[in-house]
Amino acid sequence: MQRSTNRAEPGTGHVVVIGGGISGLAAAHRLLGAGLRVTLLEATGRLGGKLMTGEIAGARVDLGAESMLARRPEAVALAREVGLGDRLQPPATATASVWTRDALRPMPKGHVMGVPGDPAVLGGLLTPEGLARVAQERDLTPTPVGDDVAVGAYVADRLGREVVDRLVEPLLGGVYAGDSYRISMRAAVPQLFEAAREGGSLLDGVLRIQERAAARQQNGPVFQGIDGGIGTLPGAVADAVRAAGGEILTATPVLGLTRNAEGWDVRTDTRTITADGIVLAAPAWSASTLLAAESPAASVELAGVEYASMALVTMAFRRSDVATTTALDGRSGFLVPPVDGRTIKASTFSSHKWNWVADSAPDLFVLRTSVGRYGEEDHIHREDGELVDVSLRDLAEATGLAAKPVDTEVTRWTGGLPQYPVGHLSRVARIRDEVAKLPALRVCGAVYDGVGIPACIASAHRAADEIAAGLTCGSGEEIIATSTLVTGTRSEAGQ
Repeated sequence: MQRSTNRAEPGTGHVVVIGGGISGLAAAHRLLGAGLRVTLLEATGRLGGKLMTGEIAGARVDLGAESMLARRPEAVALAREVGLGDRLQPPATATASVWTRDALRPMPKGHVMGVPGDPAVLGGLLTPEGLARVAQERDLTPTPVGDDVAVGAYVADRLGREVVDRLVEPLLGGVYAGDSYRISMRAAVPQLFEAAREGGSLLDGVLRIQERAAARQQNGPVFQGIDGGIGTLPGAVADAVRAAGGEILTATPVLGLTRNAEGWDVRTDTRTITADGIVLAAPAWSASTLLAAESPAASVELAGVEYASMALVTMAFRRSDVATTTALDGRSGFLVPPVDGRTIKASTFSSHKWNWVADSAPDLFVLRTSVGRYGEEDHIHREDGELVDVSLRDLAEATGLAAKPVDTEVTRWTGGLPQYPVGHLSRVARIRDEVAKLPALRVCGAVYDGVGIPACIASAHRAADEIAAGLTCGSGEEIIATSTLVTGTRSEAGQ
C-alpha cells in the first residue's frame, strides 16, 4: 500500500479531516485559515451530508435541510466568507399551521419550543380542558429537574400532556425526528432547562426568556435560506477549501486510524496518509469504529448513540391545478402531532416559503412532506410510490388538495438525525474527555453540540481551533484562540 506523508512546510502541520458533511468542510476551511495543510476524506461520492440540492420537474430544490438559524452567527458568517452573502434569503412567509383535531390551526406565537409564557396564545390549538390545565401551572409547587430531564415529561407535568402532544412534540419532531418524552431538555432546549432550574412557574420562566431576548434587540430574520438552495453551501465551502490549497478526496473511506511516533496514520483502501492531527467529523457509528483501537472508552460511548431515519417526499404540481386549493394560500406549511395518527409529520410549501423557488419555477407549485420519527423505521422502507400516495392522502385531508403532481422525488435519510435522550450531554462530555487523551485528535458534528447547521459549524470550529492551537503551539507560532461557542438553542426548526 502506498504511504503518503502529505506534510506541509516544517512547523505548519498537516491535518486530516474525516467526513465531508458541513461539519468536516467547515473544519477544513477553519484549519486552512490557521495556516495548516488540510486533506479532507469523504467516504461517499458526494460532499455535504444532509445538505443536498436536486431537480424536480426541471426546478432546483433542496432535498435535505432547507434553512439555517440566522440568530446564531456561524452559518450565515460562513456563507458570506465563501461568497454566498448576496444569495442569502429569508423565508417569504413564516405563517405555519398545526394540523390537529382535523383542522389546520395557526401556529401560536410567543412560545419557546412550544412552551408559552402566556396561556392565551394556545387558545386556538388546545381544548378548553387543555387550556384550563395550563392555567393551573402557577399554582403548582416547583418541579425539580436535577441534572437533566425529558422535555415532554417535564412540560406535561407542569402544563399537561395536551401542550406536549399538540405543540411541543411536533416542533421537536421537526428538528430531531425524535420523541419529546425521551429528548433531553438540557441538550435540546437549554434555555428552557435553565429557566426550569431557576424554579418557580414554568410560564414565568418562559416570560423571562422572552424578556432577555427582547433586551438583546436581535433584528433581522430568524432563519435564512440561500437562493439556489441551502444545499449549495457545501459546494461553495469545498471550492474555498480547494482555492486555499486544501485537498478533498471523495469516495475515500477511512479504514483505520493508528498513532505513530510523530502523529497519525490514516489508512484508506489505496494508501496510508501520515498526519499531525485529526478532526473526526463522521457519524457516531463511524467514529466509534475508527476509535475502537486507540480509545475504546470513547468508542463504546459513541456506539451507544441512536439515530432516527426519515424521508422527504418532494412534489411539483402545475400551479394552475392548485389555484383553487385555498387552504394552501398564505401558509409556509404545517406540522402534524403524532398523537393524531397521521403518516406525514410535516409539510413545507416551498413555493410560498422561498421566493427563489417561486421565481425559478413560476408555473409550478412545489411542496414537500416529511415522514419518519424515532422508532418508525418501517416508513423508510416503503416504496417510493407508496410514500407519495400516503403523502397525497394526508395532504388532501389537511388542505383539500386534489391535484396530481407532475413530478415527485423521494429522498431517504437513513440514520440521519442523532438522538439526544436524557443524559446526552454527559455522554458527550465523557466522549470528549476520552478523546482529549489522544494527541491532536478532536471530534465534531451533529452528535455533540446540536443538529442545526450553525451548531455543526460551531462544533467544527471548536475542534479545528483546538487542533490548531496544539500544533502551532508546538512549533512556536502564534496560538489561535479557541473559539467560544455561542450559547442558546441547540435546535433548528425546519431542518
